[in-house]
Amino acid sequence: MALPRLSLKRCFLYIVCLTGMLLVLVNVRQKEFWHGMRPEQVQAVRPMGDSTKISNLTGTINTIENIVDLSDPIKRPWYMKGGQRQPSPALRSRRSGKRIARLWPEEDSFDDRVTNQLMFVPPEYNRSSHDIRFKKIYVPHGMNPDLFYQQGCPVNTCVITRDNPGEADLILFKDYITHIGRRFINQIWMLYFLECPYHTQSIKNAIVNWTATYRRDSDIVAPYERWQYYNPSITQIPQTFNYAANKTKKVAWFVSNCHPRNQRMYYAKELSKHIQVDIYGACGTLRCPRSQAQACFDMLDADYKFYLAFENSNCRDYITEKFFVNGLGHNVLPIVMGAHPTDYARSAPYRSYIHVDEFESPRELAQYLHRLDADDELYNSYFKWKGTGEFINTYFWCRVCSMLHDDQHKSRYYKDVNEWWRGDSICASSSWRETEHLRST
Repeated sequence: MALPRLSLKRCFLYIVCLTGMLLVLVNVRQKEFWHGMRPEQVQAVRPMGDSTKISNLTGTINTIENIVDLSDPIKRPWYMKGGQRQPSPALRSRRSGKRIARLWPEEDSFDDRVTNQLMFVPPEYNRSSHDIRFKKIYVPHGMNPDLFYQQGCPVNTCVITRDNPGEADLILFKDYITHIGRRFINQIWMLYFLECPYHTQSIKNAIVNWTATYRRDSDIVAPYERWQYYNPSITQIPQTFNYAANKTKKVAWFVSNCHPRNQRMYYAKELSKHIQVDIYGACGTLRCPRSQAQACFDMLDADYKFYLAFENSNCRDYITEKFFVNGLGHNVLPIVMGAHPTDYARSAPYRSYIHVDEFESPRELAQYLHRLDADDELYNSYFKWKGTGEFINTYFWCRVCSMLHDDQHKSRYYKDVNEWWRGDSICASSSWRETEHLRST
C-alpha cells in the first residue's frame, strides 16, 4: 500500500502554522510573568533575616518563623540603631564539624548574607587571646588603623596598612588593579567596585580571589543601603499621616546625566505626554542647584507625589542613592528604573515603590499614577512600610575582618571575573521586560 504523498507547499504551511503557535504561546507566557507583577499584587519574595529555609517540591522558598521581634532595642543585634545583642562564636555541625553559618555566595546564593557576616564570630574565637594573629589588610590610599575598634567590630583582630603589601593577608583594589609587585602565596586579592559594569575597567583573569560590589552574589556585598525589618512577618503597619495632603504637583526628577546607557530620558519624555513631569537640572527646563539641596528636597516633600528614581544603567542589583536617598528618604513615591524588578523586591521595603516594568508603556504607567493621585487611600498604602524596619549600617570593614578569620573558606580565584561582572544578562540596554521577551523568542 503506497503512502500518501505530501507536497513541499503543504509541508511549508504546516511548519509556518506550528511556528506561529509557538510564538503566540511564548508571548502569552511572557505577558503572564510581567502582569503577575502588577502593583496591586503581592510579590513572592523571601523575607530578609536568618530564618531557616526549606525548599519544597515546586521550587519555591518557605521560611520557618523562628524570628526574634527586633522592635525591642535590647533584642536588636549590635549593628542596628540602639542594638545591644552581640554575636557568639559560630556553632559547628555535630556531623561534619564545620560551621553552620552561611557566609559565602556558594553557601547561600539567594540571600546577600550581610547580616550573617555581621553576626559571624569564628568558632573558638577569643579576641583577648594572645594566640590570635592579627590579619593585615593593605589599602594603598590608607585608612584609620583603629577602625575595627572604633566601630565596635565583634571580630577586631585586623589592622589596615598602606606599607609592605607583601606582608598583607588581603589587598584591596578599588576600581582597578594597580601594580604592587610580587604576589605572595595565600594572599587574597579583593576587587572593590561600586559603579556598574559600564563604568568600570576590564580586569585580568585569574588574579581576583574575592569581590566586593553592590551585587548580592559578591563575596562581600557592599550595597548602597540595606533594609532590615524588625519582624519579617510584619511588612506594613497603619499610618496616621496623609502623605498626599496639600500636594498639587505630580512627578519630579532631579537629573544631570542626559546621555545614560538606558532609555530613561526617552521614557521620561514619553511619560510627560500623559502626566506632569517636572525635570530639574541639566536635562530639564527647571533649576534647583545642588548648593541648595535641602531646599530642593523640602520642595519635593511639600509639592510632589512621585519621584523618578531612574538609574543611569539597567544592571542587576544596581540600586543607588537615587532610590534610597532621593526616593525613600523623602515623602514621595519613587518610580524606579534600573535593576531588575526582582532585585528591587529583594532590596526594598515591601510596596514602597513602583517599577516601570510593571507596565507595558509609559502611557499605562501614567494612567495608574493618575489613579493614585485621585485616591489618597491607595496612594498612602505605599507608605505603610515606614516604621517596620530600618536601613542598617553594613559595617563593611568589620565583615572583611570576620571573613579573613573564617578558616573554613577554601582559597579560590575567579577564572573569568569579567564574565562574572559584565557577562550576558547582567545589564540591559532597554527595559527588562523587552530584553527578556527578546531572549525568550
